[in-house]
Amino acid sequence: MLRLNPEQMAERVAKDIPDGAYVNLGIGMPTKVANYVSGDKLVIYHSENGILAVGPAPAPGEENPNLINAGKQYVTLLPGGCYFDNAESFAIMRGGHLDIAVLGAFQVSARGDLANWATNNDKYPPAVGGAMDLAVGARKLFVVMKHTDREGEPKILEQCTYPLTGTGVVQRIFTDLAVIDVTPDGLQVVELFGSNTFDEVQALTGARLLPPA
Repeated sequence: MLRLNPEQMAERVAKDIPDGAYVNLGIGMPTKVANYVSGDKLVIYHSENGILAVGPAPAPGEENPNLINAGKQYVTLLPGGCYFDNAESFAIMRGGHLDIAVLGAFQVSARGDLANWATNNDKYPPAVGGAMDLAVGARKLFVVMKHTDREGEPKILEQCTYPLTGTGVVQRIFTDLAVIDVTPDGLQVVELFGSNTFDEVQALTGARLLPPA
């Protein structure tokens, strides 16, 4: 089966972000999305630690130690960008000013529940950050994650087994195998990557999928 790498997954997410959108990129794989804005779009990326108009990652040797995102990664600032404190940043997140939030996830349920802050494993302390604020504050929530975990177990399930970040908040799931929409009728496969078949992806999913239209 074809599995996209993280860079390819980020590029695929970027294709679905419309021109003029204000978008928060969560910690981890979502931050890579800022590297893939096509030249015919203006997308304003927000970072939780207080940056608006985040640009692509800097070239090696051009890092500014004073300019990092919420994941402590070096970033650039696009023309017209600005900085502000956490209070203003969370007001943007909670106030409905973001068109899209792109977050990672441990699990997503068939009805769009999101679990991305705790795994019930004491070895990995929970870290919610601003995920709950984004899950309810952004107008749309995209999830980008691998289709299965390190043990090969499905991360898309009928019901999440980890503590929830938000209920019914996810609209679209981007994995390394496919793009899937959460709809009132169920999980609708929008795109299968490469030669991946519906049956192959279904076998690695812990919830019933609807085939591409």
